[in-house]
Amino acid sequence: MDAEAISEGQTKRHWFVQGMRGIWSIPAIMLMLSFVGFAAFTAEGGIPVEQVMFMTGMVWALPAKVILVGSMLSGANIVTAFIAVTLSSVRMMPMVAALVPEIRNRKTPTWLMLVLSHFVAITAWVFAMERAHKIPRDGRVAYFAGFSITLTSANIVLVGVAYFLVTQFPPLIGACLFFLTPVYFLTSIWVSARHRVIYWALGIGLVLGVVFHEIAPDFDILLAGLVGGTLAWFGERRLRLRQKGGV
Repeated sequence: MDAEAISEGQTKRHWFVQGMRGIWSIPAIMLMLSFVGFAAFTAEGGIPVEQVMFMTGMVWALPAKVILVGSMLSGANIVTAFIAVTLSSVRMMPMVAALVPEIRNRKTPTWLMLVLSHFVAITAWVFAMERAHKIPRDGRVAYFAGFSITLTSANIVLVGVAYFLVTQFPPLIGACLFFLTPVYFLTSIWVSARHRVIYWALGIGLVLGVVFHEIAPDFDILLAGLVGGTLAWFGERRLRLRQKGGV
């Protein structure tokens, strides 16, 4: 029994270290470059560096942090900022629901999954969903923990260092680094998609994003996601039912 426990511990440590090595992957590097752009954004806005580092760890998703900083700079009250960040982050719930069955096993405690759910954002989610099926189930939680915790910690340190350096960058450089994030998010989700409804949602959402930017620029992203996702779901469902009926 002791030997089995030692072996299990070694397996978890092995996969945790393997996950840590994911810091050198393209997804992680792209995200870190984006955080350099985020550091430039906050430095230009005069947000204290300690607050920037704190929100990097506590408000992990980069779009939510941008919304939070934008609310702070615009003078919005705390209730408005809270609602905006919540609406941005609620999209993580289905991502967590999709990821948990892929990585947990019967021995995984609930408290551990709750802790690790804090680290679920687009980069960590895509990284884990692309690689989970290649890893033994007993090592998947450790692998995800190693990657996500290392990535979060690295970005906390990165924004603390970059904050004092980016003021020397031309504004265009910071903007380009920041723009890498949405480009990477879109391409990663497209490549890792397993169902056609995801392709439909992305396509419709991109088109509606332009439309809603003209109609309701303050709510363009929210409306594009909500309406586009709903239309994609209904359209794909109708097609699926029609195909079943024709068989």
